[in-house]
Amino acid sequence: MEKAAGMNGGKKKAGIIAGAVVLVPALILGVKYWRYCMSHASTDDAFIATDVVPIAPQVPGKIIAVYVSDNEKVKKGDPLLEIDPRDYQARLDQAQAEVASAQAQENKTGLDVRRYKDLAARDEASRQEYDHALAAYQQAKAQVELAQAGLEQARLNLSYTKISAPTDGHVSEKSAVAGMYVQTGQDLMAIVPDKLWVLANFKETEVTDMHPGQKVRITIDTYPGVVFHGHVNSIQRGTGAAFSLLPPENATGNFVKVVQRIPVKIIFDDAPNPTYPLAVGMSVEPTVDLR
Repeated sequence: MEKAAGMNGGKKKAGIIAGAVVLVPALILGVKYWRYCMSHASTDDAFIATDVVPIAPQVPGKIIAVYVSDNEKVKKGDPLLEIDPRDYQARLDQAQAEVASAQAQENKTGLDVRRYKDLAARDEASRQEYDHALAAYQQAKAQVELAQAGLEQARLNLSYTKISAPTDGHVSEKSAVAGMYVQTGQDLMAIVPDKLWVLANFKETEVTDMHPGQKVRITIDTYPGVVFHGHVNSIQRGTGAAFSLLPPENATGNFVKVVQRIPVKIIFDDAPNPTYPLAVGMSVEPTVDLR
């Protein structure tokens, strides 16, 4: 009996030791995980964003050439498309002729002023005739300035027939085709710049200790297992709901408190990697180190 009791006691002690061997590491890992959660903030309500540049003509006309295709890489200054310039070239030629005519009239009235001034000095012309000549000269000068302004506008309009890329990026949403007639301000394509960032919507309770400069670990759903690095750039001074099209009206009797989301802009530290091309709208999971 004593021997059996000793064996049972030994088994119980061994079980306690085995339990401790499992429990202690689990407790240590639990404490580490708790400390990690307390010093980091993460969200899956995040996506890649940028300032997409819409391309629209500044003058109406028929497109005679489109030099890019969908998703093509372009650099700043590369030609995108061209509108038929013939009408605008004709208006430029007309404006140049109007400037020449106005300048000729200015020269003529200027000579009249000098002649009537000399005649008036010799009492061979009246003061009224001199004033009329001077007024005609002033009017001719004004016509020259007006014609020169028209000439400058005609030059601008002609230059607007050639549309170039305003920044480095990729062509997207292209609807322009040769032969179509376009109006001023009509969207023809968009340029997605190479400079991208992450827009993360954190809970308002998670940004208490968040500030610009903190390191961020970024994972993107498109590239599982790949980690990108970045930092907090800025925190929006307003919740997403406050800037929505229809902000909530809380001055009612059925108010229910809801944790708000605050957009946080996160900049990539890594240089763009052609192996992992990024696109606007990709789902992202950033983790901010709050320490």
